[in-house]
Amino acid sequence: MSQTGFATSNVSVPWEMPSRGTVGMACLIVAEASIFIIFIVAYIYYLGKSLTGPTPREVLDLPIFTSICLFSSSATVHFAVSALEHGKRSLTTLWLAATALLGSIFIGGTAHEWYQLIVHEHLTISTNLFGTTFYSLVGLHASHVIVGLILLSIALIFSITGGLTSRHTNRLEVLSLYWHFVDAVWVVVFLVVYVLGR
Repeated sequence: MSQTGFATSNVSVPWEMPSRGTVGMACLIVAEASIFIIFIVAYIYYLGKSLTGPTPREVLDLPIFTSICLFSSSATVHFAVSALEHGKRSLTTLWLAATALLGSIFIGGTAHEWYQLIVHEHLTISTNLFGTTFYSLVGLHASHVIVGLILLSIALIFSITGGLTSRHTNRLEVLSLYWHFVDAVWVVVFLVVYVLGR
């Protein structure tokens, strides 16, 4: 007992190594971030250097709704992990379904945008430097979203069939790290392509 009458404790919480999945995903994110940086720098470097049109100002609209959907999916996947951790399997299924739906709306919006640009604006990857860098950067991000959606759909199927339990919380958390990364990258792409680039 101390002089104030309260017991003092030197008990410390032991430090635990992060899971291999978390470390592996962190390494993947660093590598993928490097690739995105290269594409973003290339987009900025070639911005305004196209000799022919169309230009970003002429053909790009702000994808506000689809962006909100993608950003919201970061919250829903977080809720899915939290629900699984507490053993609430029905809620886990609900939040995973919501995440997959929001991600699908984003991809659908991207596909619609590309259709409009290619068919109506005649902007292809070979039209000019803007087309080349735009489709490369936005397409790179879209491919990562599609990969994430496939993985989320697999997790959703396991959740529906009862194969996803609280023992798998760490695995779902690792997947959520990837999804958060995809969302974070879109913040940068959105600002560079649709805000600063116009």
